[in-house]
Amino acid sequence: MNAGEKAFDRRPWLLLSPALLSIVALVVVPMSFILVYSFYVNIDLAVDRAAFQFSNWKELFQDSYYHVAIWKTLRMSVIVTILAAILGYIPAYFIAMTKFRHRWLLLLLLILPFWVSFIIRTLSWIHILGNQGALNGLFQWLGLIDAPLSMMYNETTVIVGFIHVFLPYMILNVYVSLEGIDQNLEPAARTLGASPWQAFLEVTLPLSLPGLAAGCLLVFVLTGGSYVTPLILGGPNDFMFGNLIHDAVVAELNWPMGATLSFTLLVILGTVVMIYSRFIGLNQLSKAFR
Repeated sequence: MNAGEKAFDRRPWLLLSPALLSIVALVVVPMSFILVYSFYVNIDLAVDRAAFQFSNWKELFQDSYYHVAIWKTLRMSVIVTILAAILGYIPAYFIAMTKFRHRWLLLLLLILPFWVSFIIRTLSWIHILGNQGALNGLFQWLGLIDAPLSMMYNETTVIVGFIHVFLPYMILNVYVSLEGIDQNLEPAARTLGASPWQAFLEVTLPLSLPGLAAGCLLVFVLTGGSYVTPLILGGPNDFMFGNLIHDAVVAELNWPMGATLSFTLLVILGTVVMIYSRFIGLNQLSKAFR
């Protein structure tokens, strides 16, 4: 085969065609419809007129209400991501470094929450933190309080709900990264005079950063696109951008505005993914789910 025939080899494209067609059919085409629909005009409830106008986008850029929602969404995503990284690294390190023969049992306990519905796991916090919940009942039984404490429907509760749901994603990614590290590196560093803490900081932690970054990306994106947790556990001021999309589509039946907000959130989270891919790469994400 000469160089010209090799340059036009179609076999790679034929092998990639099923995946490319799937991406086009399931991602590109639906997103294109959403983008086109964002230029429609909402006349009445669920009544839209095909048009090419920028009133929805103009409202998005001019109304500070949407800007506040974007800021709250990004801030909440950063807070949840940082807390999940701190809380998730320790159990991931323990699972990866344990000498327990039945490590599979620890991994089973890690993925066990995925068998329970996302909504049910979120609703469970009402029975824990509510006025008649388990925590208030325990405090009253111990005589620590006379009246129930108000622990629900605030930003802290929303953060707790997010961490409860998304922490396994962080632990799984960090665990995969730690498991791939040569177990002889830390003992070698300690042989050369490093303390256990120095060996961890200078050997294990840097080598596990790709998994930590992958977990941070997943938690950030999943938090930024969520609306159920703030809807159930948050108060009136604890809304996120996903809640505005839900209200526009379901409550107000203003589908053009909902399409505008949806595409905006896609661009924001897609930008985060592109930045991650540019500096780190997306290959670490696939390792966690093999």
